[in-house]
Amino acid sequence: MSQQPLDLRKSIAIIRRLKVMAGLVSAVGFFVGVAYGAVNPPGVSSTTVVSLPASVRSTATEVVIASSDPVLSAAAARINLAVPVAELRSEIQVTSPTDYLLSITATTASASDSEAIANAVAESYISYVGNPRSPVATVSAEIFQSAVTAAPRSLLESILIAGSVGALVGAIVGCVAALAVGRRDRRLRDRDQIANSIGLPVLASVPVAHPADPAGWAELVENYQPQAVHAWQLRTVLRYFGIGSHVSAQLPGDGAERAAADDHGMSLSVVSLSADPGALALGPQLAAFAASQGLPTALVVGPQQDAGAAAALRTACTALSSPARTPSLLRIVVSGEGDADQLAGVELSVVVVVVDEHAPKVPASVRSAAIVLGVSAGRVTAEQLARAAVAAGADGREVAGIIVADPEPTDKTTGRVPQLVRPPRRRAPNRLKGVVMEGRR
Repeated sequence: MSQQPLDLRKSIAIIRRLKVMAGLVSAVGFFVGVAYGAVNPPGVSSTTVVSLPASVRSTATEVVIASSDPVLSAAAARINLAVPVAELRSEIQVTSPTDYLLSITATTASASDSEAIANAVAESYISYVGNPRSPVATVSAEIFQSAVTAAPRSLLESILIAGSVGALVGAIVGCVAALAVGRRDRRLRDRDQIANSIGLPVLASVPVAHPADPAGWAELVENYQPQAVHAWQLRTVLRYFGIGSHVSAQLPGDGAERAAADDHGMSLSVVSLSADPGALALGPQLAAFAASQGLPTALVVGPQQDAGAAAALRTACTALSSPARTPSLLRIVVSGEGDADQLAGVELSVVVVVVDEHAPKVPASVRSAAIVLGVSAGRVTAEQLARAAVAAGADGREVAGIIVADPEPTDKTTGRVPQLVRPPRRRAPNRLKGVVMEGRR
């Protein structure tokens, strides 16, 4: 998991998931480009074109001559330019666009300087190669087109171009960084990854609310209304456990758990990790949905290994547990003394349990007919989920499956774990009697 193989789909998913990182790096690149464009605006270029006679055999040789020290020194003297030859060479560019033309381009901060330098270098070259005493072959070149004053680029245009280039480079660097970080991310995101990590099927995957205070939890419990597709997912969970009529005949678990289910209906614990606050809402949403379907339901806030993780939910449930505020068909129970009396007459009890991600332990007082693990996509690793499954399945308790909160929008997997089929037993070979082997009597 630390070095996940990448393909195009996974790469795009990682970049979308870490788009904030890529965006920040791109923004940094934009501002760096803007600063560079403001401090170092691009120069202004002017070009002089020199025509060569047909007798010239190699324009490459003439390009070298035009940028040589003698030509540049004479050009600097023509315009009284007191700069070293090396600096002047960095400001010009000599190319050969055709076999009989030389293009001499000068780039400086001033349009007039660029024009003067380009023309001076062209004239110096013509004088040098046209001098019979020159150490090179005599060439009768002439100016085909003199340099003209170029329109300088505006500062705003220069800044925008530099900023755009910086943003593009930053976006590329940000995407590469996002892929590097995402590839090393060990948290489980796809439903198949979550299911295969512990060999349990994903029973449902629904988006969850993220209340931050008791008022938010109370609003969720009283007014939760899932969309049709998510309602079908929750209904699938209820049907998976046979919740409704004749529940006790279909319950897993030992005799004590069956007896408890017979007295108080089906009991289902939703166990989540304290490092995964989003999964805490799965139990309340399931209970609220069951009650909205006309099923007498109890939402039980069980004993928590990490009391702080469910403190706001416990406070909200304490306020809702009064008869004046209890929603129709939904009974709110905060775990404590007298729970059995409060659960009488309900068909479904949803127990919310939060365990520590490092050393998970389900309290011994939590005894339910079945347990499901609540996991948010991209919040826990395979090791954390496995430890939670082991803790939830201790003391003979059965972990039936997983409910995924806030599934990845790009996840196309189902999380269905194929059931292992016991191979058929091979029959032992029968002893053959009365068979005469060839060659034997």
